[in-house]
Amino acid sequence: MNDLSIHGTAAAKANSLRGFLFDTRYADLPAPVVAQAKRCLLDLIGVAAAGSRMPVSRIMRQYAADHLVARKNPVRLMFDGRKVSLAAAAMAAAATIDGIDAHDGHALCKGHVGVSVLPTLLALGDMGRIKDGRDFLTSVVLGYEIGTRLGIALHSTVPEYHTSGAWGAVTCAALMSRHLRLDWTKTRHALGAAEYHGPRSQMMRVIAAPSMVKDGPGWGAMAGVSAALLAAQGYTGAPAVTIEEARVADLWADLGARWRILEQYFKPFPVCRWAQPAMEAVQALKAAHGFAPREIESIEVLSFHEAVALATRAPDSTDQAQYSLPFPVAAYLWRGKLGAAEVSGAALKDARILDLSRRVVLTESEEYNHKFPAERWARAIVTLTDGSKLVSPPAVARGNPENPLSDAEIRAKYRAYSAPVLGAARGKAIESCVDDLDAPKTPLKKFLDLLLKPAKR
Repeated sequence: MNDLSIHGTAAAKANSLRGFLFDTRYADLPAPVVAQAKRCLLDLIGVAAAGSRMPVSRIMRQYAADHLVARKNPVRLMFDGRKVSLAAAAMAAAATIDGIDAHDGHALCKGHVGVSVLPTLLALGDMGRIKDGRDFLTSVVLGYEIGTRLGIALHSTVPEYHTSGAWGAVTCAALMSRHLRLDWTKTRHALGAAEYHGPRSQMMRVIAAPSMVKDGPGWGAMAGVSAALLAAQGYTGAPAVTIEEARVADLWADLGARWRILEQYFKPFPVCRWAQPAMEAVQALKAAHGFAPREIESIEVLSFHEAVALATRAPDSTDQAQYSLPFPVAAYLWRGKLGAAEVSGAALKDARILDLSRRVVLTESEEYNHKFPAERWARAIVTLTDGSKLVSPPAVARGNPENPLSDAEIRAKYRAYSAPVLGAARGKAIESCVDDLDAPKTPLKKFLDLLLKPAKR
């Protein structure tokens, strides 16, 4: 039986979260943590720019503008400019980032933290609740530290695999509580209500049938923001199991000592993280042997169960392409790269890519199953038309803390994703703003205007 009352070690752990959430200031952050927060921000903004051109972003922004306009404290939609409610702005921005599956994540969460954090902070900033750049960066770090632990806690306490929106909702409620200056009692109710009303959506359902629901961060952000606004008026909802249950106490004991933001991965490719080891394996074979795609008879990919489930070979939409393994492998081999353009638009109808995608065979490996989720591995075997077989060494996705993308790679990715949507000048201005956010008393207006004014369409 689960005892959800706060007592003993649970009380100490809740007090640890309370102090960390309300008392942490920029001066408390180690320099590497600040640098990582900037990397996360820049990467998320670039992904959001590319995501703003995806159908899901257009639909969610239009829905917010049509149906969720606020009479009190309206804020702007990301890369759009129209004013809506706080919860609607966070929902639409989270769906925009999630519109292209290239945002950062954490292996043990099996999902994404920043996709909920940035939209909530942009809405709070536009509302005037965040005082300057250092306050914004501090809040980014708080979101990653709390959100990562929430994701690990959820996966360790329930049997089903839920989307990032489930625990992202609680993350958003925590950030809202800090900046709305709620007392601890109301904060605890906000966290509990966000966990209760957050979308406990089953991730493997969307893997089996990819669609715009994806990783659920939009509805999670809306639930979390709404929970805090309701708690401010006296709405009750405590306790949050992922914070207060004794089984997860150890996760909260090292707040401020272990910086989970440093454990995030960054994606080199805009597809599900589970497909990326296979991308690395095929990329390595191509670099080593220099074969042309027309010389390929078939490709076998050996990987873990969840990766093998990404089996769509002829995607009808960008959402299906991003949750596929065969299609991005084929697209990379034919086009020599894999960016947003390779998983959307005309690429989805490219007969050459579709033909090769249908000749990708997926095989489950028990060895790689045992390594998941802490490690994600794949191996590729390419059979050429002359009968020769090319076998890759085991490959792991790049961008993890142990094999990170360089700062130059992060910036190159940001520019590649943002420039077609924002233009080079605006993209460069955003980059400069992110670099300078930790300068003393940096105002947020320019930064917010660059992210909230309409993008090119």
